[in-house]
Amino acid sequence: MSANSFDARSTLQVGDESYEIFRLDKVEGSARLPYSLKVLLENLLRTEDGANITADHIRALGSWDSQAQPSQEIQFTPARVIMQDFTGVPCVVDLATMREAVKELGGDPSKINPLAPAELVIDHSVIADKFGTSDAFKVNVDLEYGRNRERYQFLRWGQTAFDEFKVVPPGTGIVHQVNIEHLARVVMTRDGKAYPDTLVGTDSHTTMVNGLGVLGWGVGGIEAEAAMLGQPVSMLIPRVVGFKLTGELQPGTTATDLVLTITEMLRKHGVVGKFVEFYGEGVAATSLANRATIGNMSPEFGSTAAIFPIDEETISYLRLTGRSEKQIALVEAYAKEQGLWLDPKAEPDFSEKLELDLSTVVPSIAGPKRPQDRIVLANAAEQFKQDVRNYVSDEYEASKESFPGSDAPSTIPNGTPSNPVRVTAPDGTSYELDHGAVTVAAITSCTNTSNPYVMVAAALVAKKAVEKGLTRKPWVKTTLAPGSKVVTDYFDKAGLTPYLDKVGFNLVGYGCTTCIGNSGPLPEEVSKAVNDHDLAVVSVLSGNRNFEGRINPDVKMNYLASPPLVVAYAIAGSMKVDITKDALGTDQDGNPVYLKDIWPSEAEVNDVVANAIGEDMFSKSYSDVFAGDAQWQALPIPTGDTFEWDPESTYVRKPPYFEGMTMEPAPVEDISGARVLAKLGDSVTTDHISPAGAIKADTPAGKYLTEHGVERRDFNSYGSRRGNHEVMIRGTFANIRLRNQIAPGTEGGYTRDFTQEGGPVSFIYDAAQNYQAAGIPLVVLAGKEYGSGSSRDWAAKGTALLGVKAVIAESYERIHRSNLIGMGVLPLQFPEGQSADTLGLTGEETFSISGVTELNSGTTPRTVKVTTDTGVEFDAVVRIDTPGEADYYRNGGIMQYVLRSLLRK
Repeated sequence: MSANSFDARSTLQVGDESYEIFRLDKVEGSARLPYSLKVLLENLLRTEDGANITADHIRALGSWDSQAQPSQEIQFTPARVIMQDFTGVPCVVDLATMREAVKELGGDPSKINPLAPAELVIDHSVIADKFGTSDAFKVNVDLEYGRNRERYQFLRWGQTAFDEFKVVPPGTGIVHQVNIEHLARVVMTRDGKAYPDTLVGTDSHTTMVNGLGVLGWGVGGIEAEAAMLGQPVSMLIPRVVGFKLTGELQPGTTATDLVLTITEMLRKHGVVGKFVEFYGEGVAATSLANRATIGNMSPEFGSTAAIFPIDEETISYLRLTGRSEKQIALVEAYAKEQGLWLDPKAEPDFSEKLELDLSTVVPSIAGPKRPQDRIVLANAAEQFKQDVRNYVSDEYEASKESFPGSDAPSTIPNGTPSNPVRVTAPDGTSYELDHGAVTVAAITSCTNTSNPYVMVAAALVAKKAVEKGLTRKPWVKTTLAPGSKVVTDYFDKAGLTPYLDKVGFNLVGYGCTTCIGNSGPLPEEVSKAVNDHDLAVVSVLSGNRNFEGRINPDVKMNYLASPPLVVAYAIAGSMKVDITKDALGTDQDGNPVYLKDIWPSEAEVNDVVANAIGEDMFSKSYSDVFAGDAQWQALPIPTGDTFEWDPESTYVRKPPYFEGMTMEPAPVEDISGARVLAKLGDSVTTDHISPAGAIKADTPAGKYLTEHGVERRDFNSYGSRRGNHEVMIRGTFANIRLRNQIAPGTEGGYTRDFTQEGGPVSFIYDAAQNYQAAGIPLVVLAGKEYGSGSSRDWAAKGTALLGVKAVIAESYERIHRSNLIGMGVLPLQFPEGQSADTLGLTGEETFSISGVTELNSGTTPRTVKVTTDTGVEFDAVVRIDTPGEADYYRNGGIMQYVLRSLLRK
């Protein structure tokens, strides 16, 4: 029950229903707040308990100073939690392990139960093994069940063992698209109360739901577990960046072009740790699908959230997607009553402001390795010719960068690198493969597959191409992975599916596939040519992530593009082709065919969207969304409050987080005699740190699976094995593009092992085991933006389990810094303007860190003293940013803190 210090408790009548609400206008200053902070204010009013959430917190938010730097901590209690299976399986593994820990400490295991609704969508496990055939979907789903049977049985157990936990089975859709189309409430109702739908999710693209006016963002799995167990999310009241939209998109531009433009603008502006909120006349002209596409890319420009207020467009979308009239009426009435309804002419109080005239957006792609590196489509071929030099130059290969940059030196003074290779296909035909060949063209990822305008545009490009006699080039792996079954329904209704099939874009599955790294292998002859001749080939995908090593191990350069451009590049077959000027191919009469010849008009796209998509499609697709198909329903379900761990399982194993845990935490200690596990450069992402993608046989993870009787063909991906810590720690810091500066000349998971004479080069996992056996703590040195990328809990879990006690970086991205603390790893920052290199650190030193013990007194030191055996000394900034984070660190991690809290109740 709320303490209700502001007398905000009131009643809202909607039709025949009466709801308890907490009125925002009872708090002085609330009217001038941005939409997102109004949602947070309601959250505090409703959950005010006088201890963690007080009247002072509410006043602080009501009197928010838009120009102040964040300093006031508040506790945000999300209404629900959403997960995907890669991050969700370890969440449920941890909950199951917590039940056993509670039992061992004499408590009741059933206390470990989600207190907030938790929904998991299985969307990250399907791999596009089969493509370009009519049976690709069935083959890939069958392979998915074969590989993931143990995981799926475990999730089926979780669905029965835990209250308030639901699973959307495989083959249904992508979590974020399912969220906006079905799971999102916009306004929640529970226990007679009505309040804004808010959430945290175990995927950084949780922000897609911001397009619906739902405040939420991605967190690590460990934070999500705490939220499920009723723990509020500790945060500082953020700065809010107002992004004004004016005008309208011009014909020929897409939502993808818009979001790549916004990503570039906001990355340059700097929005890490801030909320972004869209306002102005242009918002009303922006479709819900386009709003969701923008919200989805929030992690790419670095903001915590990227939100749109509720308006008529929101209501229309809820009606289209089959929400009940009762729910729709509640959303509209609540938003208008609480001042959450968009006023296009309003100028709320913002910390900073940007503006974009939508009419200035031009066709664009982004790459070859970061989503913020936008390239105007007309310049793409020329830019590729410059960038490819970085991927074929000997000098580049020898550079020490852990995240190769576009400014890497080139030994090719003029011209475009070329190394043509003759390849023979299984059917006996042959073709030439060279640098820049598009080997993967994938319509994939929630970002764009949720948007019917760009999806229909892609299908119309395919239709016009087929009518001109064009198809994909034979070396291009083409895949279509929609975010929900509704997409295939409207393709079928519009008669567009056969054309996509003829260009090779057959349905391969409903899931993330290529965007998450599940692109599957390239055709054998293509892969062999690429690897034998070290070709810099490319992928073009309609996703949100194009980091190195993520999409496919054979592909060095990756470009984000709209779905219709993905189809166009599949037909062109090379990034060297200027698709704005050059012919994509020739028609039946030998005439050149250009992009303009097959690009649909805005009217054509809108006509298909208007006539082929209806409420009935959504109602049918989601009528029994948790039931699953016959394969899902046939899985045997284990029973009992605690899980029966299979000692032979290579997918689901009991992790060691709670071994030896006592009711009282041990005092925090200083760190002494530590060695450096890795010295890394700038922009090292969680994709570099956390295991993802394929498991190679000659790596520690591959050797582990082989030793446990797993055939190489059954290795599956790291993501599918996230419930097995033994596999995951062996793959931590093992990305094929990671460059550890302690071991120059290597690429991948290598370091030097100073437990042995001379410090020979070793696998990071093997060295870490030797350090742990010798009782030597470890540190990681890093540059700027350490941990950018997805909200990968294993980037922190793996780091902790390898024995790393502290990370010292120049700067951090929000989620990873928080996750490190959640796993008991101390995040430190070099003094302003200094780095490992300016301090002369090589990574061969022995480190000591003193002053950490100040945390035992209940305070957090601003800095700690770092010294080395070589005489280097500096004061590192302690990046424990809130009192809540300090509590987690003192307890050894967030899970230990939650467990002790529950046992004390």
